[in-house]
Amino acid sequence: MDWSEGAALVAASAVFGLVIGSFLNVVIHRLPIMLERNWRIECAELAGTPAPTFEPLSLVAPRSRCPHCGRPVAALENIPIVSYLLLGGKCRGCKKPIGLRYPLVEAVSGLLFAAAAWQFGFSLAAAGAMLFIAAMIALACIDFDTQLLPDDITLPLVWAGLLINLNGTFAPLSSAVLGAAAGYLALWSVYWLFRLATGKEGMGYGDFKLLAAIGAWFGWQSLPLVILLSSFVGAAVGLALIALARHGRNVPIPFGPYLAAAGVIALFWGPALNQAYLGFFQA
Repeated sequence: MDWSEGAALVAASAVFGLVIGSFLNVVIHRLPIMLERNWRIECAELAGTPAPTFEPLSLVAPRSRCPHCGRPVAALENIPIVSYLLLGGKCRGCKKPIGLRYPLVEAVSGLLFAAAAWQFGFSLAAAGAMLFIAAMIALACIDFDTQLLPDDITLPLVWAGLLINLNGTFAPLSSAVLGAAAGYLALWSVYWLFRLATGKEGMGYGDFKLLAAIGAWFGWQSLPLVILLSSFVGAAVGLALIALARHGRNVPIPFGPYLAAAGVIALFWGPALNQAYLGFFQA
């Protein structure tokens, strides 16, 4: 692939990332609502009471609406980033502000998809990287909002990591299988040690599954670095929020966003960072 073909691939991937980012905003907003509705229906069935009824909702229907006035968003108002800028970050109907997260998710998706195309070229690795990036963005934002890491994303991601490594795309299959098991058991062990020592739950089961997914994608060798990076960043952000009085000491801070960020770092720079990490201790 020459330079012009590479540039075209990167540009096309960036546009594709913007479109996927727009869809991820829908997933981030709607999936927790859909899950909560399902849980309420299941609870009603177990209790033998009438199941609640809701307006139909899926990831594709109904059309996106303004969260303030409920006005449907027209197609021309839903162009990633461009529409936000043209509308001045406000709903055309009620003129109330549209959350900055929407264009940020689109921009981050576009940039990371372009980076994946640049690093991996036109290949299965690039396609896998884009799938992994999309899942990490969705999980990070959902966990930040709700402190949930939905099984609907984490469990398929584990299997996708194992399947994509059948031919060793990112890691040998044996390393990927061990990574999935070790990733889950590592945080599961921390959870139970913390619970036995304090009587409290230090993290959720979704964190175990997310680290298992990262291990399945990049092998067990990536796990020490991922845990170190996510713990360091999470601790730094948590202390900063407490110092700025944004969080009380007893208010839980989701760990998923930091695991997701560490997973993306492992995707792009994992082997190089692992070599530097191991070289530091061998020096």
